Amino acid sequence: MKNLALVWVCAINIMGLVATKALADNFNFVESSSAANHTVVVLQAGDKPSKTLAALDARTNQQITEALKIKSFNGAKKQMVELLVPQGLQAKRLIIMGVGDTASANKGAINELGAELTAYLAKGTNERERNHTITLLTAGISDANSNASFAAQFAHGMNLRAYRFDKYLKEKNPAPRNISVSVDDKQQAASQYQQLKAIEHGIFLARDLTNEVPSQLTPAQFAKEASKLKQLGVKVTIIKPKQVKSLGMGGLYSVGQGSNDGSHLVIAHWQGSEQAPIALIGKGITFDTGGYNIKANGDSISRMKTDMAGAAAVLGTIRALAEQKSTQNVVGIMAMAENMVSATATAPGDVITMGNGTTVEIVNTDAEGRLVMADALWYANQHFQPRVMVDIATLTGSKYRALGNRFTAIFSDDQGLMDGLSNAGERVHENLWPLPLAYHDELKSPIADIKNSGHNGPGATMGAVFLQHFAGDTKWAHLDMAGHALTRSDKGIHPTGGTGYGVRLLTEWIASNPE
Repeated sequence: MKNLALVWVCAINIMGLVATKALADNFNFVESSSAANHTVVVLQAGDKPSKTLAALDARTNQQITEALKIKSFNGAKKQMVELLVPQGLQAKRLIIMGVGDTASANKGAINELGAELTAYLAKGTNERERNHTITLLTAGISDANSNASFAAQFAHGMNLRAYRFDKYLKEKNPAPRNISVSVDDKQQAASQYQQLKAIEHGIFLARDLTNEVPSQLTPAQFAKEASKLKQLGVKVTIIKPKQVKSLGMGGLYSVGQGSNDGSHLVIAHWQGSEQAPIALIGKGITFDTGGYNIKANGDSISRMKTDMAGAAAVLGTIRALAEQKSTQNVVGIMAMAENMVSATATAPGDVITMGNGTTVEIVNTDAEGRLVMADALWYANQHFQPRVMVDIATLTGSKYRALGNRFTAIFSDDQGLMDGLSNAGERVHENLWPLPLAYHDELKSPIADIKNSGHNGPGATMGAVFLQHFAGDTKWAHLDMAGHALTRSDKGIHPTGGTGYGVRLLTEWIASNPE
């Protein structure tokens, strides 16, 4: 193998134009590399050694072959064999990683392979503290498209797992590692990774926002964070509480009227074309006490800073599209409020008037997300006339009880839209499962047009049909992502904490030129 040739290297700044608090790694794509003075990782598909692995094996006098035999290594995905200070090589560590059949693997599967390597490198070795340089050899490994495509997706998965949020830690995480990825075509790999890096920035932004503590991420502060996207060419409009009230958005206004900040509507518009826009609507409850129907479970309420994860996903998606210079016209509308208990908070039994004139009896102040989302749907229709609307929210505990955290619930009366979103979710492993739009009669109220909750039907469905009332005639889908905002332990592409769920799904769907 030739010495490292850095005639042209793609070095991409992890922080982007709009700084995040994230810590992840730096990737360079090269066409030749050496196995010298650092950790070397060789990817292997199947039990027949690749040319790269065979060349290294010869230099170690078949030490690699003997180690693989001892470990019964056959190249299946996520198998790991490690040699320390292998003879004949200058590398301190040599890791052989099985990747299985990559030709039929989708993006999500390849991302998870990369995440597995990041997790392995972090196990008990103080790798970040003592050795910041890694060479990854991918020769002979391709997805359905190319080696460059595989390498870019693999690096993407590595970085998604490498993210850390250490703002409140006394001991900060070590500096990012530098990873050289040896590929067949460095320019093609770097170009594809540039697009994925934009998605990483969007995910990291969403994770940062979700991880932030509620006293620091109020609706007003979220609006300030959104305004930073102006540097990327995004048009950002902030509608403050008095304007929310004067526009008649009684649902959004009422949820925030018990808090100091009040309610805000944040609009972030990436206009990549003159076509009618796609509207993404995100629930942004920066802290949810439940209001006067206060959440009784102490463990549950402690996680309610994540009730804005839908809005974070929308803002992260807009950032990703802006960095990619997407040719789609996409407007993100984020309904922001704190659902607090105070003398001015909405009381159970109150009747409010929504933006579209519908009166709503508030029978449960903890069914607040649908109120803010309904007004955001109305605003999107009224001011942008979108060709399609997709809303995303941590809306109901009922969804989590029905589907857990491996599937997001999707509701729509448009089969084509459901199929497009579901296919996109399958490709990136953010999977959707359809639930019915039904039980409309359970929302009848004796004193108002409708009420905000029912008692004799599935909660996730009744939340969805409430929102359907405000979607109008526009093609619309509702995504209930309850249970996906936060992970309690490192798993797959997700380190502990905020997941940034929804950014990959939405960017994948939008890139497929929907509708």
